[in-house]
Amino acid sequence: MKTWISLFIVLFCFGNMTGQSAKINTEKLLEFYENQRYDDAARYLQSIYTDDTQDLKALGQIAYCNMMAGKLPEAEKSYLKINTLQPDNIPTLFSLVSINSRRGNASKAKSYLQQIIRLDSMNFSAYKQLAAYEDTAEAKLTFLKKANTLKATDPDVAYDLSMVYRELKQNQQAYDVLQKAIAADPENFTLQQAQLPLSNLLGKYQEVIMVGEKLLKVNADANVMNDLGQAYFYVKDYQKCVTMYKLLEDLGVQNEGTLYYMALSYRELKDYDKAALYAQKTIDEAISDHTPLYYASLAGIYEAKNQYNDALTAYKRGLTFGQSNIICYRLGLLYDLNLKQPKNAVTYYQLYLKNKPDQDKEKEQIDYAKGRIAAIAGTK
Repeated sequence: MKTWISLFIVLFCFGNMTGQSAKINTEKLLEFYENQRYDDAARYLQSIYTDDTQDLKALGQIAYCNMMAGKLPEAEKSYLKINTLQPDNIPTLFSLVSINSRRGNASKAKSYLQQIIRLDSMNFSAYKQLAAYEDTAEAKLTFLKKANTLKATDPDVAYDLSMVYRELKQNQQAYDVLQKAIAADPENFTLQQAQLPLSNLLGKYQEVIMVGEKLLKVNADANVMNDLGQAYFYVKDYQKCVTMYKLLEDLGVQNEGTLYYMALSYRELKDYDKAALYAQKTIDEAISDHTPLYYASLAGIYEAKNQYNDALTAYKRGLTFGQSNIICYRLGLLYDLNLKQPKNAVTYYQLYLKNKPDQDKEKEQIDYAKGRIAAIAGTK
């Protein structure tokens, strides 16, 4: 298709140019174009037109042929001459953007794009391309929002904008942008796949299951399986969660997150041996900021199995990787209710309160810890 468009351009332009110069052999040019011999076409045109020519059509064809042949400095020279003879021509400016982008000159490319926007403040392509030259999410957001306003159904802009919103923790905005683009193209699996983790974050678990299961029939993608497994967990379908993540493990693409959900799912299924196994696998997979939480999970499994000393060891091991409110609170309970060591229980209840837990989300735990401290003190 592109070849025939190029041939049409040649026929149209040189049909006019032959009126000015009998030297042009259009059949020879067409042969060069048909065989994509752009370098030969450029040399042929340059053999006819002198370096000081001001024929815009000839310069345009020479520039185009050189660009297609990969001779970017020569192409730029011709386009710059065209820009001097006919300033503020948007197609010429876009060609200069393309050349400088391919040569890695981001500064010049951006300058031409900004010039295009000054000439045409509604130019979708210029805003879209400018976003790619920005380094920060905030800067990208400005241009992508404008491009998306001009063409909300463009899949590339919708995808890029949603990724920026997600990076900025604006999950609802990211979801909404994708939703509009998907409505225009319901079979765009890339957009649907990008929306799955957002749907999970927004609590749209049934939607994740419906879309994810449909996508897996087309392609067994690991990211889709990961999102689907989370959705199964949150709707309490623990067996399906385990089955999904076991597939990932068999493929060798498990991570600390999938292993963690497997540990929790096995715990809910009361398969404590496998729960402990996967809690340990989670810890082994990656030492991270979440490691205290993983040890808390392992300790909770030991508690469910009445292995209180093992639970105590796991909780304290978790605290060596960082302070954790949940571990301090659980240690208080463990010492208080199971190990019958009230003095140690008070120590960890107090540590829990000292770490300033969330007054709204953890009100029940805060009240309980304060009550137990008071009760234990009253028994002395």
